[in-house]
Amino acid sequence: MTKTPSQLQRELSQSRPFRSRQQEAGIALVKTADNVRRHFASVIEPHGITPQQFNVLRILRGAGDEGMPTLEIARRMIERTPGITRLLDRLEAKRLVRRQRCATDRRQMLCWIDPPGLALLDALEEPVARAERTALRGLPERDLKQLIRLLDALRREVE
Repeated sequence: MTKTPSQLQRELSQSRPFRSRQQEAGIALVKTADNVRRHFASVIEPHGITPQQFNVLRILRGAGDEGMPTLEIARRMIERTPGITRLLDRLEAKRLVRRQRCATDRRQMLCWIDPPGLALLDALEEPVARAERTALRGLPERDLKQLIRLLDALRREVE
């Protein structure tokens, strides 16, 4: 008797079964994350920034008037990127952020969001909220809570 291929096997046009449930779950997680990331990118990128740049802007908005050191921004990123300096270079070229050497520690660069960056985040607020609702509309509240709990557990294991 042959086992019916899983939805993921069909999506990947994979004829052979996964070697384990862990492999299938891991691949499903990565595939799902990519689908959700691309969904959000389709909302954010028409505004001239990438999802990573959007993340930096949101981090800096939260920092307020005090600004934030570059390395702290990198630490808070949802998707870790080795190129935080280049990311900030691009945002600065678009006049969405500004940087300045720290007066008390010349090794440190402080960053702030500029008014055009705040305006861009305001413009993206509702489209991003709509994208969040769309991406997760298939899950009722109790399933969302369970998903969050399961993802928290996975991150604890691999961090």
